[in-house]
Amino acid sequence: MSDLRKAAILLMSLPEDQAGQLMTKLTAKQIEQVSIEIAKLGRLSGEEQEKVILEFADVNPNSLGLPGGGLDVAKGLVEKGLGSKASPIIDIVRQSIEALPFGFLKKVDPQNLLTFIIDEHPQTIALVLSHLPPAYGAEIIKGLPAERQLAVIRRVAHMGQTSPEVIHEVERGLESRMASLMQQSFEKAGGVNSVAEILNVSDRATERALLESLSQDDPELVEEIRRLMFVFDDLTKLIDKDIQTVLKNVETPQWAMALKGASPELKQRILGNMSQRAAAMLTEEMEYLGAVKLSEVEAVQQQIVDIVRRLEDAGEITVHSGDESEQLIT
Repeated sequence: MSDLRKAAILLMSLPEDQAGQLMTKLTAKQIEQVSIEIAKLGRLSGEEQEKVILEFADVNPNSLGLPGGGLDVAKGLVEKGLGSKASPIIDIVRQSIEALPFGFLKKVDPQNLLTFIIDEHPQTIALVLSHLPPAYGAEIIKGLPAERQLAVIRRVAHMGQTSPEVIHEVERGLESRMASLMQQSFEKAGGVNSVAEILNVSDRATERALLESLSQDDPELVEEIRRLMFVFDDLTKLIDKDIQTVLKNVETPQWAMALKGASPELKQRILGNMSQRAAAMLTEEMEYLGAVKLSEVEAVQQQIVDIVRRLEDAGEITVHSGDESEQLIT
């Protein structure tokens, strides 16, 4: 094991603050070299970590293994060590990593790469995947036919040392074939979001007819569309009478969680439709919750959206599409 690798493992074994302080003692060139090595590292075994730490500090670590290195880890340590002067080193580290075999593919969407290599020999695919991050490789494997998945995985497992000339030849050929793709900018069009936006500005009869017909073939798609058609912030578009109906069907703890991530306008609409005592209790409960995870807030907000859609289907409230307002008669 090289001294450079040992230094990289040692820095990764330390808390980030301590590692950053240690890096301030290194020269700019040393920081650049060790940062590139950290960015190259994958997941470490506990034995390898222990061996390095025992050699440097003669202690036995409690950890059974580290998550590993990577560009983000290297970037974080460089920023800790150099502060505002970190950018040039980070750029050098990034360029060095991109210079690794098939480094250019890190900028390519896995699905785009799949279209180029799906018909290649399994050995070629295995060679490419062996030089890509595991998560990226997993996306490629998932897109291959079952029989080719097995063939590729088997070859990855048995792959030993490969001639640099062979790697370079495969890389050059693939990069040449994908050159036009690399220069293109892609715009995502269509999708469920587009359907939701179209139906949001359609009249209610058209919306109901389309969703009812679609639900016969794909009820899950309809549910996804419905969720996007009315989001939590759209509660501000309801009239006071309908907000009060929703209030009767949602528990106070749900409101307390959901409103943690709401706009001031929506909070005011909800609290303004409650009695002073109920509004005070809700405000107190929101304050009592303290900091909460965004995912938990969004989950409860979606529960309330589902209740709104249920009330709308039952005819108890009316959800207006977009900015459309229906004329009232007396």
